[in-house]
Amino acid sequence: MDSWSNLGSRDLHLDLRQTITPGTRGARELLLSALRDAVRSGRLTPGTMLPPSRSLATDLGLARNTVADAYAELVAEGWLASKQGAGTWVVNVSGMGMPTTPRGVRVVPTHNLMPGSPDVSEFPRA
Repeated sequence: MDSWSNLGSRDLHLDLRQTITPGTRGARELLLSALRDAVRSGRLTPGTMLPPSRSLATDLGLARNTVADAYAELVAEGWLASKQGAGTWVVNVSGMGMPTTPRGVRVVPTHNLMPGSPDVSEFPRA
């Protein structure tokens, strides 16, 4: 079964290999795997905004908490990012475009966290 969720002027196409039956076990896992596959395949590119959990839940006939929990798990796994009031979007999972440091190049840490270093939290701020 293919399911669609309206995302403004675009539709979010989720490839659901099995029918999601509301109220049955496994609906959350099917949604998780469909969203992961959409990101892996490139149908959902980095920066793509996902529909609000309420909209997607209504379109799929699921409880909003089921969709919200799936979004939260994908955020925790690093597939998505979310900010209250700003929505949920796909992050750059492939690592492309991220600044990389070549192997063997020494990187100077910003803070010295070694034992015996002074406690800078007690110094007055400039």
